Amino acid sequence: MKVLYITGWCRSGSTLLGNILGELPRVAHVGELSYLWSNGVLGTGTNPTCGCGEDLRACQMWGKVLSLTAADETELREVAADRQRRHQAHLRTRHTRRRLAEARGRPVQDADVRETLAAMTSLYETAADVLGADVLVDSSKFPAEAAALFGLDGIDAYALHLVRDPRATAYSWRRAKAYIPAMDVRRSTAYWTGFNIASEWIGAAFPGRYRRLRYEDFVAEPARALAALGRWAGLPGTPPVTAGGVATLGENHTVTGNPDRLQRGEVAIRPDDKWIRGLPRGEALTGTVLAAPLLGRYRYPLLPAPTGR
Repeated sequence: MKVLYITGWCRSGSTLLGNILGELPRVAHVGELSYLWSNGVLGTGTNPTCGCGEDLRACQMWGKVLSLTAADETELREVAADRQRRHQAHLRTRHTRRRLAEARGRPVQDADVRETLAAMTSLYETAADVLGADVLVDSSKFPAEAAALFGLDGIDAYALHLVRDPRATAYSWRRAKAYIPAMDVRRSTAYWTGFNIASEWIGAAFPGRYRRLRYEDFVAEPARALAALGRWAGLPGTPPVTAGGVATLGENHTVTGNPDRLQRGEVAIRPDDKWIRGLPRGEALTGTVLAAPLLGRYRYPLLPAPTGR
């Protein structure tokens, strides 16, 4: 089976992009799959709602995935707690280089890591089987998870590195959004830098199955960007996006993600530069200074100007 894993930092359009790809035949966008255990079982996450609108436990799809994972509630909670522990121990951004080395052939010496990778494989296989998909799109955005994917038996892995101007993401993080809390510009930009650098390591290790896409290029020409993405990853069908940038979205079964994942019907994809006028000057300067080493690499200007759109 194929897994297209979206990595990078949050507030970069991954939910919308994933939901559009999820409209392709035999492709399912599972949202941020890593949070299934906290949101769906333990109740320690930010939101227990599936993209279909049902509680994850009540959702026909995820309810079945969880029922296949454990025999009863007690065992399921034990499994969920174990999966969370494993993620913290082996799949955080700081673990990206180690997971890449193993994916490239270094023997996995740690038995706990081997069991963690086996659990990842099992969850992907079960989800694909229940969702009736040949391709899963996972927008969890953990570089170490993306790195580990390339070493999993039976998984044809692709990593899409989605990048957005760090000042735009900082502007978005200033506002709490439904079940997602706010974050200050320093913290947001520090995460932006770390997650993007770690995502670059994946590209260096597996250049043929890594692709970087700027959010700004995606929203400027969505049909063209999606067609190129589909050719690269070998995805079936044509994304439901018009030449004018309007996507038609149906029901999805995303574990979590941007609250906009609950949208249905026609969605207009448009460039958005409100942040240029809306982000206070001091915060914009802070974001620019902290992200300066990567701005030029991703073709972002030091002093962005409004486009008028």
